[in-house]
Parts: sequence; C-alpha cells; structure tokens
Amino acid sequence: MSELHNDRYLRALLRQPTDRTPIWMMRQAGRYLPEYRATRAQAGDFIKLMKNPELACEVTLQPLRRFPLDAAILFSDILTIPDAMGLGLYFETGEGPRFQRTVRTMADVAALPIPDPEQDTGYVMDAVRTIRRELKGQVPLIGFAGSPWTLATYMIQGGSSRDFRESKTLMATNPDVLHALLDKLAQSVTLYLNAQIRAGAQAIQIFDSWGGALSHGAYREFSLRYMQQIVDGLMRENDGRRVPITLFTKGGGQWLEAMADTGADALGLDWTTDLGEARARVGHRVALQGNMDPSMLYAPLPRIEQEVEQLLASYASAWTPELGVSAGSGHVFNLGHGIEQFVDPVHAGAFIEAVVAKSGKYHQPS
Repeated sequence: MSELHNDRYLRALLRQPTDRTPIWMMRQAGRYLPEYRATRAQAGDFIKLMKNPELACEVTLQPLRRFPLDAAILFSDILTIPDAMGLGLYFETGEGPRFQRTVRTMADVAALPIPDPEQDTGYVMDAVRTIRRELKGQVPLIGFAGSPWTLATYMIQGGSSRDFRESKTLMATNPDVLHALLDKLAQSVTLYLNAQIRAGAQAIQIFDSWGGALSHGAYREFSLRYMQQIVDGLMRENDGRRVPITLFTKGGGQWLEAMADTGADALGLDWTTDLGEARARVGHRVALQGNMDPSMLYAPLPRIEQEVEQLLASYASAWTPELGVSAGSGHVFNLGHGIEQFVDPVHAGAFIEAVVAKSGKYHQPS
C-alpha cells in the first residue's frame, strides 16, 4: 500500500499529537454536490452507483477535490449486509430504503445466511481497493457498517420507521428472536468490516443510527452489547498501523462512558451533546468526533465560523494539565450527523476552512 501523506485523522483518533484538528463530514460524498448528482444520474440510481466500484470511487473522491478534508469515507450504504442476506433492498422515491421481505420469526432468522464478504458484497471490497489505489496515500480511507440494532430495525420494519413499532413489539414479546437476529448480524458485520480492513480501509466507523430510540436498559442489552461483540472481533492492526474504531450512536450522549468501555478508540457525538461536557466525562480514554448541527450550514458564513470557534473552545474547555496533552488533542471535527442535501457547497467549504484555520492554536504544547 502507498505511504500515507496525511495521517492527522488517524493520529487524532489514537489521541496522538496533531498540528490542528482534523475534519471530515458524514455523508460528505452526497447529494449536496452537483458532481455527485451528475454521477448518480450517470449510474441510473443509487443502488447501481453503490454497486459500481469505479463510480463509487469517483464519488468518494469528489469532496476531496473541493475541500481540504483529512479523510475519505467509502461510498456505500449501511444496508449492504441485509441486502446480501437476500431481503431484496430497493429504494422507494420519497420513502427511502425498503426491503421486499421482513424478518420477524425465529424461522426467518434461521433462514438468513451469514454473507461471505468477498463473494456476496465483493463490490464493496472492490470499491475499497479501487479507492485506496486512487487516493495514492493522500488521506486515510474510512470503512463502515451499520450497527446490528440499526440493521435489525430495517429488517424487521421492512424499511425506515418513525416509531419502530414492529421492532419494539418483537423486543417486548419475543426477545429471543431479536437476540438471535442481532447475534447473526454482529457476526456478519464483523466479517464484513474485517474484509474492508484487509481490502485497505484504514479506520472503521459503526453507525448506530437508531440506538437513541431505545430505553436506557434496552440500549445496553440490544445495541451496545452487539457493538461490543463487533469491537472484540475486529482486526486492530493492518499494514503496520493501528486501525482505529469509532462508535457513533445518534442520540447516545447519555451512554458515553459505557461506549468508551467497549475498547473503541473514538466516539461520535451528535449535536445534542455538549462537546466540553463529553470530554470531561470520558477524559482521554477515547477520542471524540463531532459535533456541529448540520443545519448550521444553512447559516451565513460568519455564523458558521463563529459556531466552529465555539465548538473548538468547548472541547478545549475540558482540558486539564493532568491529561498530558494539548487542549485540542483527541478531537476529530465533524457534523453531528450527515450533511443535508440542500446545503450550498460554498457553506460546507467555509465550515471546513474555518476548522483548518482556527484549530491550530488548540494544539500548541501546553
């Protein structure tokens, strides 16, 4: 593999010194970019785009041509594993992802295969290899997967949901079925992510998009437990480097200490959690990623820059001398969720440039 020219993101995840705070954006290769929309139109639809390694590589690289980002993230979808299990993924205009078949009984779970990553999701691994080749060591590549709980909700509901009625009913009435499904998904995600690492992914993020919909006890039993299983089974070193793992539970700010206990290297934060308070709670045990409200990118440029400064200062406010690191150490700047499709790319660029320009002062030796 080629030498990595900018490892700022990987170093920050491992709480090592950096010259400034690294930045990338969730969903940075997406519909807010006109070049992405053109490539998607060329492909025909989202699924065809996702399953074409060359085009997936193209859209992965597009934001890096515009912005001084510190990482690329694989262009794919969290629902590749349920699709490979034979549930029939499709996208309904205006409704998002749907499945032709649902999983609600023990017989349904038993019938699910554990996908072979190279055989059943080979297009993802081919995309990883293609992106790594084309990046030429410019920045690291992030691989990812959905959490077992998040994947299970789609599989049980048959698509996205506002109230998770079918998923929570199954949890209350047949928890053994749900546990069996979550265990099979944890095994599948572990194989899938390890294959991404072997193909060239240099960091991993697990997206627990719907963990915040659970009660306190249910989160630990039905979401965190299975993310722990994945963390325990992942390769932590490849190509002579540590492979950092980030856990991101949207709406999960109340569980940061428990998430840090998993052994993950970093935790993602949505915008509902105060960045400084989060750092005070976890100290230097894990890095933190986040956490500007994506809607702030609709604001005037000076307001975006002001928010960047406020968040950098918030993180630094929890610094104490006994940490033995700089005030900005262990922070990856990001949005608190994916960038929204109607954001002006000029505003995204101002956000990124503000982090680049303003964060260096927080990384001076104490």
